[in-house]
Amino acid sequence: MVLISASLLSADFNRLGEEVNNVEKAGCDWLHLDVMDGHFVPNLSFGVPVIQSLRSSSKMTFDTHLMVQNPDDMISWFSDAGSDIITVHLEACRDVVRTLENIRSLGKKAGISLRPQTPIDGLKDILDKLDLILVMTVNPGFGGQKFMSDQLQKINDIHNLIGKRPIRLSVDGGINQQTSKLCINAGADVLVAGSAIFKTTDYAANISALKK
Repeated sequence: MVLISASLLSADFNRLGEEVNNVEKAGCDWLHLDVMDGHFVPNLSFGVPVIQSLRSSSKMTFDTHLMVQNPDDMISWFSDAGSDIITVHLEACRDVVRTLENIRSLGKKAGISLRPQTPIDGLKDILDKLDLILVMTVNPGFGGQKFMSDQLQKINDIHNLIGKRPIRLSVDGGINQQTSKLCINAGADVLVAGSAIFKTTDYAANISALKK
């Protein structure tokens, strides 16, 4: 079953709690929380207080994507804030095995993310530590970028690498009604979408269109 993870970056920050409640009622499965530190990516987003404030009002899976340098320093913060999944970038980890084990030791699911230019070779030895793999189909750091179609082969290659392992394959970047089909056909089973969900007030119709 394909799951939809709504990217909080595209919500109306003037009424975040209401936005989260609305996408949950509309049938969204997960909430995708992009945490940016201004160093690993050239932008800043939000942090622990925002996630804590939203956690008490939502039952959705909180899918926290740490686009930060030195993620080990922050994992416990976002675990305590209420994240269900914590995803770190392969490129940011000094010791990726230790980082993933740290996440799981806190009772959270562990994810790894790859920038578009990062090959998949580094995944082969850590599959047993993973619950999710996140493929970036734009350069991380800013919303509204165009989908990179050359990443479809990477999605398919990772899908084949996962095989029957219980690892979710997520895609983030430029997801809309057209690109969602391409990603699903390539093997993705979680779609991270921002503007495609929040572009109109009919969130239920927008989510349904992505799943179809």
